Amino acid sequence: MGVARQNIVTLLAVSVLLSGCGFGGGYAPVFSSGEERRASGRVHTVRSGETLYSIAFRYGLDYKQIADANGIAKPYMIFANQKLRLVGKSAPPVKKAKQRAPKVVAQKSSSASSKKSQGSKIEWRWPVAGNVIKSFSLSGDINKGVDLAGRLGESVMAAADGVVVYAGGGLRGYGKLVIVKHSDGYLSAYGHNRSIRVKEGQKIKGGQVVAEIGSSGTDREMLHFEIRRDGKPVDPLIYLPDR
Repeated sequence: MGVARQNIVTLLAVSVLLSGCGFGGGYAPVFSSGEERRASGRVHTVRSGETLYSIAFRYGLDYKQIADANGIAKPYMIFANQKLRLVGKSAPPVKKAKQRAPKVVAQKSSSASSKKSQGSKIEWRWPVAGNVIKSFSLSGDINKGVDLAGRLGESVMAAADGVVVYAGGGLRGYGKLVIVKHSDGYLSAYGHNRSIRVKEGQKIKGGQVVAEIGSSGTDREMLHFEIRRDGKPVDPLIYLPDR
């Protein structure tokens, strides 16, 4: 009886492990941070719904560094309850969006060619037509991207070709969020959506609808848009074409 019971427990443990690995493409929505501190540094316990990309995004880290530090090879499969060592320097914490009167922010002037070179041959485009109502800043009133005005239900378009590496509502402060990988170094993110129109692992083209503008995670209807280079937020206006 003792041996039979031990075999049953073992089979159940294997079943749980396999179910954790079974998310299509290795993409699993984020529900809580799962971070702890040990003598060896910060450690994150993977929660159901998280992806390697969403975990890196949450901490402002480069997903490639986390993968290397934990021996995770492409396509970067992770599973629930896995312990990940967090390496690298995090970006400043995000602050909850505050309501403010809409205002037009002057676009930075630069040639189309220089903007293209900044994005390593990525053809960037604006995700919505609305004006910038809050600019990028990593000091003072921190904003890791730009906030763009929009109407409820208005289409949010991918800023460039890529693959969806996260689509969910578990990252605090972002509401319903889509993250798109454009290259090994560049990601873009689209937050506070009413609904998400793509799935994790889906290949998309620049200009393709990925979501609808909403107010999830904030107190006004808008799109929060970010571009991250090697895990760090950068000013999207450096990359987006002049209007």
